[in-house]
Order: sequence, then structure tokens, then C-alpha cells
Amino acid sequence: MENNFIERAKSSCALGGAIATISSLPRSVPIVHASGGCAQTLSATYNLGSGYKGPGYCSGTMTPTTSIAENNIVFGGEERLEEQIEATLKVMDGDLFFVVTGCQVEIIGDNAANVTNRFKDSEVPVLYASTPGFLGDGFKGYEAVLSSLATNFITPSTKKDKKKVNLLGFTPGQDVFYKGNLANLAFLLNKLGLEVNTFFGDGETVEKIKGYGQAGHNLVFSAIHGRETAKVFEDRLDIPSILVDLPIGDTGTEAFLRQIAEPLKIPKNRLEEVIAEERAFYYSYFQRFLEIHGDLDYQRYAVVSTDINYAFPLIRFVSEDLGWIPHLVVINEEPAEAEESAKYAAKFETLTANVKTKLIFEANTGQLLRHIRESWPYNRNEKYYNQLSPLFIFGSSLEGSVAQKTGAMLLPISYPVTNRAVLTRGYTGYRGGLTLAEDIYSVLVSNR
Repeated sequence: MENNFIERAKSSCALGGAIATISSLPRSVPIVHASGGCAQTLSATYNLGSGYKGPGYCSGTMTPTTSIAENNIVFGGEERLEEQIEATLKVMDGDLFFVVTGCQVEIIGDNAANVTNRFKDSEVPVLYASTPGFLGDGFKGYEAVLSSLATNFITPSTKKDKKKVNLLGFTPGQDVFYKGNLANLAFLLNKLGLEVNTFFGDGETVEKIKGYGQAGHNLVFSAIHGRETAKVFEDRLDIPSILVDLPIGDTGTEAFLRQIAEPLKIPKNRLEEVIAEERAFYYSYFQRFLEIHGDLDYQRYAVVSTDINYAFPLIRFVSEDLGWIPHLVVINEEPAEAEESAKYAAKFETLTANVKTKLIFEANTGQLLRHIRESWPYNRNEKYYNQLSPLFIFGSSLEGSVAQKTGAMLLPISYPVTNRAVLTRGYTGYRGGLTLAEDIYSVLVSNR
């Protein structure tokens, strides 16, 4: 029975991820073909649960939706969808309109793609993506929207600019710090002489996105998410992809820069110059923590409970840059293919800590306490007992009760985050590593 449901999932359904993705694109308007409660509830799920990121250009209570009712389910909702698209184009001021679908209309067989195609000659583009909840989680909604952009909107180009790169794998809302992460990476890659296409970053426009087919490479910042979209970019737009881990702090960022330098033809002297400059900046600030880190004994056992995008990058940062003990990593997603799981697990073998990190794939967030207790022997009334303490958990707001029961400190960094407000914060790169260190030490000293 326990395998038939997901307890306290850390994601919405695919439709929620699609709405969050569209509303984060510049001046883009989602048109939701689903029941009345879907758009509002799913928008609020990310708008409130992702560090209060807000509704974007046109989401939340502003989201145009067909609000299909019983008669639409019985007789079909295609006429209602056409009516809604017409009304939205008249009323809403947008540069891109995107029809996305919920479970109900997909089950009854509404041909939303055909209805959307009737508006192909509109003054502004109207696109479509199939995003029923049963497609998967929010990451799947992101993939569906970006894949539709690559298939139906971005212009193919035979002239590739090797200095231009598209950044994939960042799911707005699902990644609470996506905006700051993209800004940090754009800053870093610009220093290498690259032009960065972010989709959701500062200064983006729909017109710019249309020209992303000129990029020489895609950088996919995920072990899994964004790869389906990258395949579409490669097949239709002839843009190859490089799979990279999210770079956080000195160790992760240097590894990332050296990985991309050769395929992107970065001059070696420029690469070494940027690494030296950013590392000098990094440690000029980081050294201010060294005395309190040592004198106040701020080494901790680290437990990470997050999605696959953040799991290894986070534990690598606290292990390699902070010198903490990487005790346990719980990835809150369904296990990938056995081969992919083994490949991802191999990353943890590269950590230099003497302690071997235990890795678990567990979608049920409520099982974290059990995994922590199973990872450490119980106190059987011994006179002397070695506790799993002091303990620090990197997770979401859902892990608050686990932190209380284990006496751990908690830094919510993974969706949902409801006890932090996030605007420009990002954890990528050298400068993002400093931000993460600030947040960690702020938690450590908060009760002093």
C-alpha cells in the first residue's frame, strides 16, 4: 500500500510546472484549458511555496482559464477553448500566449492542439503544450513548454555562434533560486566571453528567445531535467548539449568551468584568469568565517533532502568547501532508470571526505525521519553514546518537524520554501557559494 501514493510531494503536477514556466517567460500569458480550480490552485502553489516568487507577468488570479464544467466534459470543451483564446487575445496584452491542458480535457480527448492551430495567423504567437497532471511532476511541465518553444517558435539557423549558449534545466518555481542562479551563471560565463540565453533571466524578450536557434551549445544544469528539451533542440535546431552539475562554491564551479572550456573553445589563459580572479574574490570574503568556524566548532553532520538537481552540488559544497561530514542524501524523486541512478550515485564517490555518503531515492518526504534514524544506531541506554550530532539539514519547509525531532538546524533551499522570501538570491558560482555560506552561518548563529 505504501508504494501506491506519494506522501508530501515536493512538486506540483505537470500543469503547475507549465504555468510557473510560462508566467516566468517575458510578457507571456498562459491559457489554461482545465477546470476552474486548477489554474488558481497551481499558480498559488508555486507563487507562495517558492519563496513568495509572485505570479509573474500573468498568473495567479489573473490566469485566463476555460474553467470547464460538467457539460464541457460530456459534450467536449473545444468550443469553450476557442472562445477563451479569442477573449484572451482581445483583453490581455502579451507577446506570447501559451495554451496548456489539464487532466480532464486530456481524458475526454479534446484536441487542444488543433484549436490552438486555428490562431497561427494571429498578430502574436499562440503556442500549445500538452501538460495533464498524469504526465508527471512540475519538471515535466517545464519540459513540455520549453520543448514546444523549440519545436514551434524558435527559428532554426544554419549559422551558429559558438560564443552563444542556451541554459536549460532551471525550472521556475520548482527551483526557488532560479532567477539568482541564472544571473550568477550569466555573470560568470560573460567573463569567459560567452553570450548567455537564459529564457527567464533579466533583459530577456520573446523576440530574443525566437533567435535562440543561433546558439552553438546548450548547457543542461541537471542530471535528468531538461534533457528531453535538449534532445528537441538538438534534433530540430541542431544545437548539441553539455550536461553539467549545478556549480556551487569553489570546488563545484572550478569543475564546471574546466568541463565546458574545451567544447566551448574557451582560451586556456582566459579560463585560468577567470578562475584565479573569482577564487581570489571568493576567499577574500570566505576567510572571514574561518576563525569562528574553527573556534566555535561549526563543523556539522550534513543531511540533504532535495531534488536531483541540488542533491550532489549541495553535499559537494558542504563537504569539499566547508569540510562538513556528508552523512546522508535523500533525493525526493522517483528513482530514475537503474543505469542513470548508478551513474548519479558514482558522483558521490568523488567526494574526498573519509565518510561514505549514504544515497537514497525517496519521493515520500515524510520518510526522512525514518531514513535518518536507520542511518545511525539507536541509543540502547548505553552509558556512553555517540549521537548523530550536531546535525544540519538542507531541505524544504516540510522538514521543519524532522529538524525539531532530531535536534537539527534547518536551511530550506528546496521547494517548498514558505518561511523565506527570495528575490535575487542564488547559489550558483563562486559568488553564489558565498551567499549559501552566509545563509548557513546565519542559521548557525541565529539563536546566540
